[in-house]
Amino acid sequence: MTTSETSTPPAEDAPAERGAVERRIDLRGRTLRQHAARGTVINSAFQIGLAGLGLVRRVLIAAFLTRSEFGIWGILITTFVTLSWLKEIGVADKFIQQSEADQELAFQKAFTLELLLSLLFFGVMAALLPAFAVAYGRWDIVLPGIVLAVSVPISAFESPVWIAYRRMQFVRQRTLAAVDPVVTTLATIALGAAGAGYWSLVLGVLIGSVVGAVAAVATCRYKLRWRFHRDTARAYASFSWPLFGYQVTNLVMLQGLLIVSTRVVGVAGVGVIGLAGEVSAFADRVDRIVSQTIYPAVCAVADRTELLYETFVKSNRLALMWGMPFGIGVALFADDLVRFVLGSQWRPAIAIIAALGLVAAFRQVAFNWQIFMRAVGRTRPMFFVALANAAAFVAIILPCVIAFGLTGYAIGMAAATVVELLGRTYFLKRLFAGFSIARQMVRAVAPCVPGTAAVLLIRLLVGPESTLPAAFALVTLYGLLTLAASYFAERSLLGEILGYLRGHGGLRTSEEAA
Repeated sequence: MTTSETSTPPAEDAPAERGAVERRIDLRGRTLRQHAARGTVINSAFQIGLAGLGLVRRVLIAAFLTRSEFGIWGILITTFVTLSWLKEIGVADKFIQQSEADQELAFQKAFTLELLLSLLFFGVMAALLPAFAVAYGRWDIVLPGIVLAVSVPISAFESPVWIAYRRMQFVRQRTLAAVDPVVTTLATIALGAAGAGYWSLVLGVLIGSVVGAVAAVATCRYKLRWRFHRDTARAYASFSWPLFGYQVTNLVMLQGLLIVSTRVVGVAGVGVIGLAGEVSAFADRVDRIVSQTIYPAVCAVADRTELLYETFVKSNRLALMWGMPFGIGVALFADDLVRFVLGSQWRPAIAIIAALGLVAAFRQVAFNWQIFMRAVGRTRPMFFVALANAAAFVAIILPCVIAFGLTGYAIGMAAATVVELLGRTYFLKRLFAGFSIARQMVRAVAPCVPGTAAVLLIRLLVGPESTLPAAFALVTLYGLLTLAASYFAERSLLGEILGYLRGHGGLRTSEEAA
């Protein structure tokens, strides 16, 4: 960490350790920093594997489906995901943040709220699906949509994973959380190979939810009880209403985009948008590893602004070390992905995959700002940024899609990303006086320059890759050069993290020292 980014932190571990004790975190003799660093590695091993597994599932299943079938799934899953945002209003986040004396009771109250919201979501989706069917002109989404919605009340029984998350028991947390996606992937691919079409994706999700819920309940350290308390509900509502507004805004934007895109570019075009979004979103999924790992630790030190800023900068640098190179790599090798993996039917997706790869890369800058806002109880900024995104959606994205089709979608998403980055910058500057988004952006892009330049130079001299081995060799070259440049640029941070993993670094409390 250079002094230009953040000052040297004070002896932060004493307050951090006290917060950790209150949260009953078993640090096993480590400092909070060491424990969080270890957790990041554990989460990375699990989540990168699961994110890769999810990407493989989505790419392989595309080989079993036509573009129109994938487009139907795109409509269905986007409808499902956006509606499910209405229930993702921070129940788990608030449970992590709270410090009640009776943690079993606290979990039971949180579980009750989660189950209520999940049941409410099922009713809302079942009621709204016919309306979406009319809007899209696709009545064949109703039945699979209802089946898909059943997975949500079932997945509420996976909430025992929160207990391990709050206690920063990373191996237990990730093992339990991995059951659902692993089973979903296996079931989806098996059903797809058997010729189930887009039903393979629907039934795969449902099967994964059932098995994941059974595993979580069977290993839960607390009894599952119905505990509805009005005061608790009000406390959660105060924390969550801006998050609800944030999710509603995102729902309206994505549903509006999907409806307009279906009318303008057709179901096959929506399939192209959906596949491009899945590939580029891999960067987001992996970046969440760092954010999810450190959230309990961030909550424990939320009253230490200087330490909070240091944590933000370092965690974002770690996330950008992955997200920026991956997004730029997607843009560089989009043509190879289609030619050698997906097949010629997806050729119309090349340009949009490349464009969304770049969009995904730059969206990683200050990506984890939300967890810091949640940790300090400032959830309103997320709602305000969502409103700004909605304005950009109406003023930029929709007109571009209507005027230019798929190309307009890429242009609109790029413009909307700029708006979102400006919003993040405004609120982060109010929380952290020394924040500079330009510094983070330059630092993230620099390691990608050597690999990108080498790929473009080789293509200029010998032409585009004509075989799979040639494409693989060029991807490897890009990866190695980027890895070397990243190590050179971030060797001090990597050395610091390695020190934490080895049990060095971070001050201990006076009691521990004694």
